[in-house]
Amino acid sequence: MIIEMRKAFLISSVTLLSLTGILIYVNWKFAFLLLIFLPLIAMGLFDMYQSKRTIRRNFPLLGRMRYLLESLGPEMRQYFIETDTDGKPFNRLQRALVYSRSKKETSTQPFGTQLNVYDVGYEWINHSIKAIPFHEVDAHPKVKIGSSQCTKPYNASMFNISAMSYGSLSKNAILALNAGAKIGGFYHNTGEGGLSPYHLEPGGDVVWNIGTGYFSTRTPDGKFSVEEFTKRATLENVKMIEIKFSQGAKPGHGGILPKEKVTDEIAAIRLVSKGNDIVSPPKHSAFTTPLELMDFVKLLRNHSGGKPIGIKICIGNKSEFIAICKAMVATNTYLDFITVDGGEGGTGAAPPEYSDHVGMPLRDALAFVYDCLNGFGIKEEIKIIASGKVVSGFDIIRCLSIGADLCNSARGMMFALGCIQALECHANTCPTGVATQDPKLTKGLVPEEKSIRVARFQEETVKSAMELMASAGLSHPDDVTRDVVSTRVERNVVETFAQTFPELEKGCLLNENSVPKSYLYFWKKATTESF
Repeated sequence: MIIEMRKAFLISSVTLLSLTGILIYVNWKFAFLLLIFLPLIAMGLFDMYQSKRTIRRNFPLLGRMRYLLESLGPEMRQYFIETDTDGKPFNRLQRALVYSRSKKETSTQPFGTQLNVYDVGYEWINHSIKAIPFHEVDAHPKVKIGSSQCTKPYNASMFNISAMSYGSLSKNAILALNAGAKIGGFYHNTGEGGLSPYHLEPGGDVVWNIGTGYFSTRTPDGKFSVEEFTKRATLENVKMIEIKFSQGAKPGHGGILPKEKVTDEIAAIRLVSKGNDIVSPPKHSAFTTPLELMDFVKLLRNHSGGKPIGIKICIGNKSEFIAICKAMVATNTYLDFITVDGGEGGTGAAPPEYSDHVGMPLRDALAFVYDCLNGFGIKEEIKIIASGKVVSGFDIIRCLSIGADLCNSARGMMFALGCIQALECHANTCPTGVATQDPKLTKGLVPEEKSIRVARFQEETVKSAMELMASAGLSHPDDVTRDVVSTRVERNVVETFAQTFPELEKGCLLNENSVPKSYLYFWKKATTESF
């Protein structure tokens, strides 16, 4: 069949060329046929004799349709095939919720839920007969971050902008996010790509994320620089410092910024050279043990003027986090906050295996981190920040119920900027100008307009979370416990998070004799001398 098709194409090409020549000879007006058919013939002949693509070689010209349809597949599925609840990683209902709230349009829905409430995994809030009128609760609650060793604690909003670097995101996107944070009174995490002028210019509160590459605070050979750190950490806009161990998109891998996105400006901000992919090392060089980490925390606290110091981590080996807790107890040095990133991934470009199969999912990680801190008797000193697919008021309550004190959102804030989930974040071709450095695309994102949408989305989402709390008879995020949310774990079995994730007794991890059996192996393995 293939041979016959190739012969047919050759015969038809020769015949068409002959007929075109005759028509031109008869009437020059037929020359326009050349403009239509000659390029197609040339493409077909090229397909027949190229050797890289089998389909095009065997089915010249016609085979190109296969690659065209394949490239249009994601858009076709998103716009014409997927249902409101099927899209991944965020479905149409979730995206529409963000869009409507960012525009301050109505976000109510008619005719009941589209979710199957009898599916395993369905979750709901246990409301109370003693529900509180919404006007009696604080619509903008603040959470104080700062241990007893912190001299400049920070009052944070319940919902904030998660770590996204300038470089991964465009200049206009960063400006819009920070301006939105300024309008709404919440913080903006820089991501590990360094502290850029665009994080500072609008005047919004900033959490400076310092990763393994030490961008904006490194020596020429990539080591941590105390001088560069002090210069930036003492700026008024910088409210907290976050040491990044790992992120949910690719834990244990290190961040990647493709060289296509590395401009002269980005290289200068990060204190690196241009022309190559910027790859963060998979681990820190400023410390190598839990005890050295505590020394590093004290160093950062001293040189930042006493600001809150925390870590961002996607939980992997449980013994390593327990080792950090042991080091805090042994040295009487406390982190001020811990940002827990879920292994379900994020905005960063990552190998599929990492996004799909590396790192503990957020809910399990939140419960584990909270229980460890409580088990070592140090939870009162440390706030837990949840980061991972948080876009609604219910998402916030779910995280608070498991153990978080406040939440961050990355992709939700990107939707508020206009992201359409085109999945082009890694290719410098983002059509909405959010995740690209191409000026032809970034010009479409107007910071003055999008900053308002970011602020609206945050405000409406916090309002929704507080309304849900009020329905449960609660008035503050601190009041949310593990019995607030229920989950269908089997077709006819329902559990609250208190049953699914039973809490450890306070102080039970301080002594081997009181360590629960499920923790004993990891507790024994954990040592302050090594990770």
